[in-house]
Amino acid sequence: MFGRNSNSDQHIEPGDVVAVVRRVFAENGRDYLGLYAMATLCMLALAATTAFSAWIMRYIVNDLFYGQRWDLVPWICGGIVVAFTVRGFATYGQAVLLARVGNNIVARYQQRLFDHLLKLGMPFFTASRSGQISAQISQNVTGIRDLLNMTVAAIARDAVTLIGLIAVMLWQDWLLSVMAFIIGPPIILAVNYIMRRLRRVTRESVEINSHLLGAMQESVQGIAIVKAFTMENVLSRKIAQLVYQAEERNNKIARVSERMAPITEMVAGVAIAGVIGYAAWRASALAEPPGAVISFITALLLAYDPVRRLARVQVNLERALVNARMIYEILDLKPQQGDAAGAGVLEVSAGEVRFDKVRFAYSQNLPVLHGVSFTARAGKTTAIVGPSGAGKSTLFALLQRFYDVDGGTITIDGQDIAEITKVSLRSSIAYVSQHPYLFEGSIRDNIRYGRPDATDEEVEAAARLANAEEFIKLQPEGYETLVGENGVTLSGGQRQRVSIARAIVRNAPILLLDEATSALDNESEARVQEALERIMKDRTTLVIAHRLSTVVNADHIVVLEDGLLVEEGTHRALVRKPHGVYARFHRMQQEKAENLLEGTAGLPSEMAEEEAGGSR
Repeated sequence: MFGRNSNSDQHIEPGDVVAVVRRVFAENGRDYLGLYAMATLCMLALAATTAFSAWIMRYIVNDLFYGQRWDLVPWICGGIVVAFTVRGFATYGQAVLLARVGNNIVARYQQRLFDHLLKLGMPFFTASRSGQISAQISQNVTGIRDLLNMTVAAIARDAVTLIGLIAVMLWQDWLLSVMAFIIGPPIILAVNYIMRRLRRVTRESVEINSHLLGAMQESVQGIAIVKAFTMENVLSRKIAQLVYQAEERNNKIARVSERMAPITEMVAGVAIAGVIGYAAWRASALAEPPGAVISFITALLLAYDPVRRLARVQVNLERALVNARMIYEILDLKPQQGDAAGAGVLEVSAGEVRFDKVRFAYSQNLPVLHGVSFTARAGKTTAIVGPSGAGKSTLFALLQRFYDVDGGTITIDGQDIAEITKVSLRSSIAYVSQHPYLFEGSIRDNIRYGRPDATDEEVEAAARLANAEEFIKLQPEGYETLVGENGVTLSGGQRQRVSIARAIVRNAPILLLDEATSALDNESEARVQEALERIMKDRTTLVIAHRLSTVVNADHIVVLEDGLLVEEGTHRALVRKPHGVYARFHRMQQEKAENLLEGTAGLPSEMAEEEAGGSR
């Protein structure tokens, strides 16, 4: 039931209620036709028993008590028992069936939204806050369910019940019925007024609540920074302001939507009182048996509930429609980086990566790369160095097609990556980020994300190569130990080694290392670097490095500055250029190391070695 494609090309105008309802039913109605048919039968039975309760009052009063037809007692009592038994089962059936449909709709749209989010490009997530996205989804996904269920309930239960009761009223007394119908026009006018006010307030409420839940989620995720910088009071005031705004909007929604209650009650009271007064006068003046009037009044009183619910349907539907529209605003976003028409599958033979006059800007006024050209030779290690903001990480993002280049080309073995599928491209690349991210699950699960079909033996072999097995075996359940949110139960160095093991188990021909050993201590760095050197053999490896000591053995070094390639060559060749950028970085890092060594001169030997080791 989750595989049906949406009609996402249908654009919804803010006020186009019919378009939203039509789209929701077009996407879901067929799948739930059987369940809705059974729920409708239950509702029809419920409506019939309600009408029966009013209709039989005439015979109870006139024949049973007024006419003293005691022989009818078993039939009338039996009919009432049957009616209420049917009513009970019908109520249960329609409630369970609608709940089943509603729960499946929520599950369907949650899965559909998540799958669609995964298809959207990095620009969407760069411009959106993750907490607000998840909060908006959790709030709005029920709008589709409510829209369907309320529509079905309004038609099959309330409308049919009202029609049945009106038929009873007309059968008993058409003149009294006309008097009762004066309740309609005032309620319709009130609904239209409230609906317009509610639409805007509801959307504001949803947006404020998404900001509130998003801020709370981000505060929990960054709790270490919150406490380290004593931000508790600042964030508490920020959350308090959002909580107050959310409370005010919710109170306003309550005031607007509940305005139906006094209007409906007052108009209904006038109508019912008028009917009862006229009926009483007619009974006393014309000496008519009271059965028909009592049956009519019973039907009128029973009709009040469906009338009240139907009057509120438009109001409640408007709230659900706001939620549904906001869900479709996400679902209607087109992925900006779809595969090109006829895109082929990347075939990596050697693994040569070539950047040719690559230009890129995150926005029109924020250029990052200005015609960068270099080649990462197959099976060799190419290091990319330069100051922060030079464009090093952007090259990695472009190579993985998180973004598309504005000019120039990137090729792998002569194949333009813009003309191959993203899946085949990214399947050929293993990536180790400077900031490792671990997902919910066990350590073994997180390593296996590199290649889902990896065996336990391959996972454990990758952990050994990444120098991770030692600390993994010290965990309470070894490889099956669950990591906290983003691996919070592990140290930074441990998370990085799990991330490296994930890249190792991927066994891809191209390896990207974004300062992969930055979070490790000296001893672990040395062992992990040794492991990386083993897996880097016969692989095309691109390394981003800030510490030049990690790239001295690279086969080729590319130096970026302000989005331009300013130098390239080997470490030995670049340090010989006295006025070169690389040579300047090298001198600065040497001077820093020497200053640290001088500062440890008066320390005990063990401490001096530790301080000096930190600069290597």
